[in-house]
Amino acid sequence: MAHRPALRRPIPMLREFLESEAAGGLVLMAAAAVALLLANSPLAPGYQAALHAAIGPLSLEHWINDALMVLFFLLVGMEIKREFLGGELASWPRRALPGFAAAGGMAVPALIYAGFTWQDPAALRGWAIPSATDIAFALGVISLLGDRVPSALKVFLAALAIIDDLGAVLIIAVFYTDALSLPDLGLAALVLAALAGLNRAGVRRLWPYLLLGLLLWLLVFRSGVHATIAGVALALTIPLRTGGAQAAGGRAAPLLRLEHHLQRPVAFLVVPVFGLANAGLPLANLSADALTAPLTLGVGLGLLVGKFIGVFGSAALVIRLGLADLPMGASWPQMAGVSLLCGIGFTMSLFIGMLAFEDTPLLLGEVKLGIMLGSLLAGLAGWTVLRLLHRGGPSPGPRPRR
Repeated sequence: MAHRPALRRPIPMLREFLESEAAGGLVLMAAAAVALLLANSPLAPGYQAALHAAIGPLSLEHWINDALMVLFFLLVGMEIKREFLGGELASWPRRALPGFAAAGGMAVPALIYAGFTWQDPAALRGWAIPSATDIAFALGVISLLGDRVPSALKVFLAALAIIDDLGAVLIIAVFYTDALSLPDLGLAALVLAALAGLNRAGVRRLWPYLLLGLLLWLLVFRSGVHATIAGVALALTIPLRTGGAQAAGGRAAPLLRLEHHLQRPVAFLVVPVFGLANAGLPLANLSADALTAPLTLGVGLGLLVGKFIGVFGSAALVIRLGLADLPMGASWPQMAGVSLLCGIGFTMSLFIGMLAFEDTPLLLGEVKLGIMLGSLLAGLAGWTVLRLLHRGGPSPGPRPRR
């Protein structure tokens, strides 16, 4: 008979996640700064040549974006599964506030972007770019504030970002998939079924899942669906339960073991390398008009204004309707500050931007400019609001319902 996982350890795992993401966000900031410096220095030709150098069938840039980033999406998928089955998103009351806030935080930026670009069908393809929140960057900014931000508000931000990532994954799978190879897609479905069969059969060793996961990545890559989706699909098949003997021996569930091993490499290697490879924006190639281009404004204001309105407005609505409570110990000004931080949309926004405009360098340059300006202003605004508030904040909200 199926039983609930014996060793989920949701609180320690969430704390470890928050700590690694916050520190990784600082490393990501440094990587993005280095990329900007390289792209605007005498080393720029070598930087670009290295990214486009062929390594086997792919360039270095494509190995990073299509293969290395699979580990990031694998970790995202495991975090989604863990939090929905046994963590902060395990019940509907817990999902209400971050869920509605994430939905509003995706819809409003997309509408603002569409409002600026609706007359240009090519630019409109990037409508999802400002919908993403970069949890590593946001938590990195929060980490600079110490205990000025209540822990419950950090958990709210993490939960919102996890739901946000789920939405981004679905958007990539549905809207940024080119021509499909049905044979490869069919074989990928069979491999996914085999992975699910391993789970149902009670296989708790990780190596069979990882071997089949490698095959799944290859088939998804060949199918036309973006290869990183294979990481999320694999994550959903990895068991979050331990067998009786294993549980008695104190061995953690396979998903927890793999998540633990991946958190730091992803936070301190995979995502910074992605930032180093993709944040380089040659400013000399952009005209002054790029600052006021519809695409730049759509992305920048979508992140800075749209995210704040969507997240804060949706959270205020569900709290006023009595569907959720303000996070414990948090105040409305602190909620506003965290809502501003949600406008930091670096990693996933860049990723979606490259999918939308990979073949149009001019538009991709405007995307990067909008992401950097919008994220920078949102981060500074959120940090300033939270920094100026008294420790603990006024009028803390009631204890959340469980």
